[in-house]
Amino acid sequence: MKKKLNELAATAICGNDISSSCLYVSALAIVYAGQFAWISLLIVSAVLYLFRKIYGEVVGALPLNGGAYNALLNTTKKSTASFAASLTVLSYMATAVISASEAIKYAHSLWSGIPIVYATILLLLVFMGLVILGIGESSKVAIVIFIFHLTSLVILCFFSIYFLFNNGFETLITNFKAPVEGSITKALFFGFAAAMLGISGFESSANYVEEQNKGVFPKTLKNMWIIVTVFNPLLAFLALAIIPLSTINANEETLLSFMGDLTGGNWLLYVVSIDATLVLSGAVLTSYVGVGGLVERMALDRILPKEILRKNKRGSSYLIFIAFFLLS
Repeated sequence: MKKKLNELAATAICGNDISSSCLYVSALAIVYAGQFAWISLLIVSAVLYLFRKIYGEVVGALPLNGGAYNALLNTTKKSTASFAASLTVLSYMATAVISASEAIKYAHSLWSGIPIVYATILLLLVFMGLVILGIGESSKVAIVIFIFHLTSLVILCFFSIYFLFNNGFETLITNFKAPVEGSITKALFFGFAAAMLGISGFESSANYVEEQNKGVFPKTLKNMWIIVTVFNPLLAFLALAIIPLSTINANEETLLSFMGDLTGGNWLLYVVSIDATLVLSGAVLTSYVGVGGLVERMALDRILPKEILRKNKRGSSYLIFIAFFLLS
C-alpha cells in the first residue's frame, strides 16, 4: 500500500509556497497602503478564512486531485474546467520560474559568483529530479525547509520586537502620522489588492489531496491560514515600527534581510537570506507537486494524452515533470 502524507508533510509542501510570501508581500503592502498595510493584510486573512471553509467543504466532498479544476468539472462544463486548469498550469509555471529566479538572486547576494540564469535552470532541474524520486522524498526536503523558514521568521520577529523596545516608539509614531495619499479607504483597498498576492499557494494542497492521509487536507488549510494571519501582518507592523517609510520603500525587494541586519546584525541578515533562498526553492517544489496532481487528473479525464501517465518504479509520473521543466 502506498504511504500517504501526514499533516506536517502535506502542510510543508504547500506551506513553503504560501509562507514565502512573507519575503515580499509585507513590503509590497506597505508601498501601497503605507502605515495601514498590516490592516490590509488582516483583511486578506479574513477573506482567506471564509474561503478556507468553502474550499475545505468542496474538496472534502470530492477528494480527488485537481483542486479547482475538479470542482468545476463537477459543477460546470468540461471546457470551462479545462480552461481553468490551463490557467492553473500556467500559474504554476510562472511560480516555479519566478521562485527559482528569486531564490538564486538571494543566493547571489551572498555570493556574487553565482550565474543567475544558469543557476536558475539548475535549480529547476534539481527539483524536477527530486519529484521524480517520489512525493515521499520530496516531502522530507519540504519539511526541513518549512521548519527552518518558520524558525527564521520567529527569530526575526523576536529581534525586531527587542529592537523596538530598546530604541523606543518614535519611528512607529512618525510613520503612523505620515500623510496618506488619497484616503484611508483607498490605501486599504490598494494594500488589500497587493496583499492578495500573499495567498498564492493556498490552492496547491487540493492538487495532491489523494496523496494525503484521511482528514489531513482541512488541517493543511488551517495551518496555512494561521501562518498567513500571524506572520504577514506582524512583519508589516514591525517593519513600520522600526524603519522609516522612505527606507522601507527603498529596500522593498529585500525588506526582511534589511530588518535582520538592522535588528540582529550581519549574522541575522545571512540567516534571513539563506532562509529566503531555501523557502523560495521550496515554492518550486510546490509547483512541481501541484502541477503533477492536476495534470494527472486531466489525463485520467482524457483531456490530455494518457501516455504522460507512464510511471517509474517509484510510482512517479516522470513525463509530466519533464514536460513541465522543458516548458518552464
